[in-house]
Amino acid sequence: MENKKRGQINLSEDDAKKLNSKEGLLAILSRDPYNIDKALRYVNYLEKLEELQVELIRLQTWAIQNNERIIILFEGRDAAGKGGAIRRITERINPRFMRIVALPKPTEEEQTQWYFQRYVEQLPKAGELVLFDRSWYNRAVVEPVNGFCTEEEYKVFMKQVNGFEKMILQSGIRLVKIYMSISKKEQQKRFDEIKKDPLKQWKMTPVDERAQDLWDDYTEYKKKMFKKTNTELSPWKIIKANRKTDARIECIEHVLDSIPYDKNTEI
Repeated sequence: MENKKRGQINLSEDDAKKLNSKEGLLAILSRDPYNIDKALRYVNYLEKLEELQVELIRLQTWAIQNNERIIILFEGRDAAGKGGAIRRITERINPRFMRIVALPKPTEEEQTQWYFQRYVEQLPKAGELVLFDRSWYNRAVVEPVNGFCTEEEYKVFMKQVNGFEKMILQSGIRLVKIYMSISKKEQQKRFDEIKKDPLKQWKMTPVDERAQDLWDDYTEYKKKMFKKTNTELSPWKIIKANRKTDARIECIEHVLDSIPYDKNTEI
């Protein structure tokens, strides 16, 4: 696209039109130095995102009309982009039929209950889409790595989780499991960016602070989780998320591919 020898930029008529839009100009001006390739890639991302968000509205409309219950579950490394992907999925759909669940650590009372109980209370009602920003899989990776559960509690969870999901699916709830994966280098880069941004510093937690040091431990437990819970009935979708925009598009495409909604539903 760029002729570096002559310092000229050769654009197709379609690309020039995209860059001459409000979104295109903002994408160009937001980068220092200017980078036409990246700006065009970002405009193409916005176009694709809008197209997919229309389909998400169609999917939700179908779910409401047919009393469908849907769970989209997000797991992954700290700073892998789970929250950003969830925001792109939910920002255009009807908020009255959607919930985002990001539970805090269990209360003393909840610690005495069956581990899955507080998650059961969050399951969707008819026509509702529920997105879990982390889920019961905390006990598969985060809790054992950080010493938040005992070895016995971990073993009990691993014995029960597939049966728990089988019951969810047999009840008619649709379950989509997404794991967002980033490299150790990319995670450190994102942590550094968060720490420098006063609008994002609140995102850093003590668990995040230890993530780099415990990288190999997370990897070990992640592998155990996939080996046990990546079943034919309830498979995982692993999204390579070093590039956020690509990961968000892939997440939405996977959701749309996983739910057999009527693509002719009027919206």
